[in-house]
Amino acid sequence: MINGLVRTLLVACWLSASHIALSADEPGCLDCHEDEAGSVVHNVYKTLHGNLDGGGASACTACHGTSAAHDRRGRREAPDISFGPKWLSPLEDRNGACQSCHDNGSQLLWAGSEHEQENMACTDCHDSHQLRDPALDELSAQNQCTNCHTQVKAQLHLPSRHPIAEGKTACTDCHNPHGSASDAALHQVTLNENCYSCHQEKRGPMLWEHEPVTEDCALCHKPHGSVHPGLLTARGPALCQQCHSAAFHPSVAYGAEGLPAGSSNRNLLGQNCMNCHSQVHGSNHPSGARLTR
Repeated sequence: MINGLVRTLLVACWLSASHIALSADEPGCLDCHEDEAGSVVHNVYKTLHGNLDGGGASACTACHGTSAAHDRRGRREAPDISFGPKWLSPLEDRNGACQSCHDNGSQLLWAGSEHEQENMACTDCHDSHQLRDPALDELSAQNQCTNCHTQVKAQLHLPSRHPIAEGKTACTDCHNPHGSASDAALHQVTLNENCYSCHQEKRGPMLWEHEPVTEDCALCHKPHGSVHPGLLTARGPALCQQCHSAAFHPSVAYGAEGLPAGSSNRNLLGQNCMNCHSQVHGSNHPSGARLTR
């Protein structure tokens, strides 16, 4: 009986030793990357990425590869896929690691998108180790966009603008930074459809339609900001007279300096066509042929 007990103990010790030996060959990320104060590495375990493949070291290898040459045995070679700052893998490898999971939904059209053609990396905007990805926070995401799109940043502070700076709307409300099938990475197929997603009252169809409205909102409006009211590209009547002749109508075209030229009608001078033609986006009124009601 004693011999049997000894054999059982010896087998148990052998199995335990074998398990330890096998464990020594597994990735030991947490042996070196300790959870110290200020450590950014361990923040990933507070996110969804930290639970990939069951969490632990497996979560690391899900993005960084098995990294056999970057283990705990004294060698300090780069991981198979490194996002910096010490080592930096080729752009295709870094983005490929992300796209191995993020290849559908809003990321579906990344290949060939404007940002992809500019050789941007996913990590230029995203940080998977942070509890709150900066690209998913509206305020920090806006700063990321305007750091590159400086002209738009200036337009967002003009007198007439979309309330992006105030945090009431966001760049991603209109644009998909991962790419789209339309110009300017818009969510919808056309600019008008993009505008209608918020301004449904302008969609129509109307009994009396204004052709520029149905053609392209940008013919009259600047989407990011303008010095003119209503995001207009110019003030009326100058804006209207780009298409509508002043002949046979009580108005005159503006001169080169932006001031009325020649004699003018007192009803139009310094005022606006929309004082009378108020329904410029279209009208359903039986007497609204001139978009006056």
